Amino acid sequence: MNATDILKLHNIKKTAGRLAIINALQESTCPLSENEIKELMLESYDRITFYRNIQTLTAVGIIHKIVVDNTLIRYGLNCCETVHEHSAHRNTHAHFYCEQCHSVVCLQEVKIPEFCLPEGFISADSDIIIKGKCEKCNH
Repeated sequence: MNATDILKLHNIKKTAGRLAIINALQESTCPLSENEIKELMLESYDRITFYRNIQTLTAVGIIHKIVVDNTLIRYGLNCCETVHEHSAHRNTHAHFYCEQCHSVVCLQEVKIPEFCLPEGFISADSDIIIKGKCEKCNH
């Protein structure tokens, strides 16, 4: 599905910035940082517009934000062929952060379990970041 179709499916206005962000994430095999997306966006990058677009694309479930620590944030593209019942994407998989090469990988096969919370508590989202060495750095 191309970027235009993804925006149309989610009833989001098509803008050059949104198309550029989605295209950058579609071209990548792993989640990207703001700087990595910026390099792929070329002249269509504007910092304020970028953050507004990231907020919009996250809110409707097109992308998800991966916070590794206070200084390292990556963005990953969700499976966008359907519109989720709830507007916000609920992260259902773990992420791996390589402490050597600083790559971040979505581990689709490692599912985040449902936690049994105390009465009165409602979970909105959860993140699991597994840190270590990736397969490439481990050799």
